[in-house]
Amino acid sequence: MTFALVGALVGATPAQAADGPLTVGSKRFTESYILGEIVAQTAAQHTQARHQPGLGNTAVVLEALKAGAIDVYPEYLGTVDAEILKNPQPTDLATMRRQLQALGLGLSGPLGFQNTYALAMTAAQANALGVRRISDLKAHPGLAMGLSHEFLGRADGWPGLAARYGLAQSPTGIDHGIAYDALASGRIAVTDIYSTDAKIASLGLAVLEDDAGYFPRYDAVLLYRLDAAQRAPLAWRAIEALAGRIPPARMIAMNGDAELRGLSFQAIAKAFVTPQSSAPAQRSGFWSRLWADDLGRLTQQHLTLVGVAVAAALLLGVPLGMLAAQRPALEQPVMAVVGVLQTIPSLALFAMLIPLLGRIGTVPALVALSLYALLPIVRNVTTGLRQIPQGMHDAAMSLGLTRAQRWRLVDLPLAMPVIVAGVKTAAVITVGTATIAAFIGAGGYGERIATGLALNDHAALMAGAVPAAAMALATQALFEWLERRLSRRGQ
Repeated sequence: MTFALVGALVGATPAQAADGPLTVGSKRFTESYILGEIVAQTAAQHTQARHQPGLGNTAVVLEALKAGAIDVYPEYLGTVDAEILKNPQPTDLATMRRQLQALGLGLSGPLGFQNTYALAMTAAQANALGVRRISDLKAHPGLAMGLSHEFLGRADGWPGLAARYGLAQSPTGIDHGIAYDALASGRIAVTDIYSTDAKIASLGLAVLEDDAGYFPRYDAVLLYRLDAAQRAPLAWRAIEALAGRIPPARMIAMNGDAELRGLSFQAIAKAFVTPQSSAPAQRSGFWSRLWADDLGRLTQQHLTLVGVAVAAALLLGVPLGMLAAQRPALEQPVMAVVGVLQTIPSLALFAMLIPLLGRIGTVPALVALSLYALLPIVRNVTTGLRQIPQGMHDAAMSLGLTRAQRWRLVDLPLAMPVIVAGVKTAAVITVGTATIAAFIGAGGYGERIATGLALNDHAALMAGAVPAAAMALATQALFEWLERRLSRRGQ
């Protein structure tokens, strides 16, 4: 089923259903933010539409699409072919559409430009070493490579590239947003780039020729749920009309507006969707960003994530700690389980929870944060209860106290300072970990940090990091005050 056919079918019967809401997703890099905002603003002319930006990597945003948490997001044909459909050899658009249809997904027509992967060096170093093509890197195995984490693990990324060209370098992972600075400063010599990145020209980089033809075409398209066109026919016809409307030069210019001229994604998209609108204003500095209008909303979201996650961890962690303290044989298995949970990478856990829970946003974020907060709570509950002298237990039994009464009147008060210390550790850790929840649309200060990483915008990074650090310090101070109160009461 082609994108045009879907649009024609749903457009032929507009009276059958009013346009329903649409949710547009995007990945965590500049171009995806801009394209996602363009699609959302285009749809918003006909229905309620919202943009859920910065949803981590391909695995996260794809799971959100399959689960129905989003309806459409910008993607690239090479990624669909090799990374999503796992085709060993490049296929054509018609083949990809047939394969995706079995998953309830569809592909739009190309938007008008290709954004392929490539490797780049500074022009000065490339000229000095005589490196013009990727195959030339084989003669320089000691060159420091910094590649984006997704490129390092993609089926169409570094593993296949190294095998095709026989490269012996050992690349390190680096966020795409800061790779250009690392390249310009000489910390790395080679990095992976997107061919529409505006900084290629501004930094005078040399893009290495893919002389073995490794990379497939990466025409920009929209990957969408087939039922989205039926739920919002008018909006879908407007989205369909974006095909072929974004030439390469325009996309490079829009990327430059964000990365070089400091314009917001919303303003850039508005200038494209409604060209008659006024010129967008440049992004403000650190203090203006720190006290921007979204500070209250982000603070409320961050507090909710931390408060609910720690409360849920308490409800689960206290009984587990009691069980481990009362039955020594179970202590090691319990600690092993909660310890292993701490080692699961956050984005991997988020990606697993999205299909399990069928949504993105607050719910999977809370589940993940609660699991990460378990270890210090369980450990301190166990330690606090184990430190109670046996004589206190004997005295409680001689007074005829039941187990519940002994827990409430003896064990809990005596162990409380140690338990509170564990809760303090869990809360402070959760304040920091909650910033990653923005990568699955849960909000909080991580929204600013994710945007700052995508743009290498230090003001945006600090505008998210500073309030998060302040909240962590305030949380620690609050619990330390509570510990002192409990200590004085115990004495």
